[in-house]
Amino acid sequence: MPSPRTNVLVVDDESSLRRTLRASLSASGFDVEEAHDGETALSTLERRPFDLILLDINMPGMSGIDACRRIRVLSPRAGIVMVTVHDHEDDKVHALEAGADDYVTKPFKLRELTARLRAVLRRTRIQDAPLPEVLEAGNLKIDLRRHLLWQGQEEVHLSPTEFDLLAFLMKNMGAPLTHVKLLRSVWGPEYGGELEYLRSYIRMLRKKIERNPAKPEYILTEPWLGYRFCNPSDPDSPPGTDEDE
Repeated sequence: MPSPRTNVLVVDDESSLRRTLRASLSASGFDVEEAHDGETALSTLERRPFDLILLDINMPGMSGIDACRRIRVLSPRAGIVMVTVHDHEDDKVHALEAGADDYVTKPFKLRELTARLRAVLRRTRIQDAPLPEVLEAGNLKIDLRRHLLWQGQEEVHLSPTEFDLLAFLMKNMGAPLTHVKLLRSVWGPEYGGELEYLRSYIRMLRKKIERNPAKPEYILTEPWLGYRFCNPSDPDSPPGTDEDE
């Protein structure tokens, strides 16, 4: 359970939803404050810092995307979770590009929302710590310095590009990563539109590390957006989807 010092700013133009979220999140151990639009959120953040910001993408006046960009500049260490609409897949890409750490899609359950908030909080609190040379998830262990991967006691042989892609995914464990971010981070800034290229490498990695590549536990698909590396031992990890988008 979050400590009482974990404070959340809920930004939404629907007063009834803000009240519901405030009551539910407060009952879950968060300290909650409200803002009815982006401008109010920014002025609130100028007065005091927040650990987490829950930000609706569709608001009158300043859009949620514009508010996210400005909040990220004002509060670079805060965790931002955007509330998006189910049938607007582009919103998720725009939210992440604007600086959001994750998103939750309407309609959502409180359990899903609190899991997203806690996961983002964990990631933001360890960002300043030095990255360990060895990362572990489930029965996988990757040695970043020696470029080695083990599955249990067995070494898994990866090509240099497969290793770089898996390493980047594991370094950002739990975070949704867009196709463009993955391509540019692993292959270089001149990449971005080669989706089939990326998907072919994801397929190869899944064949090597997943018990059932058709039902992945580690490299999960974020439909129309990209991928998310999850630790199957983490209770806050979302359920997996198959490779097809």
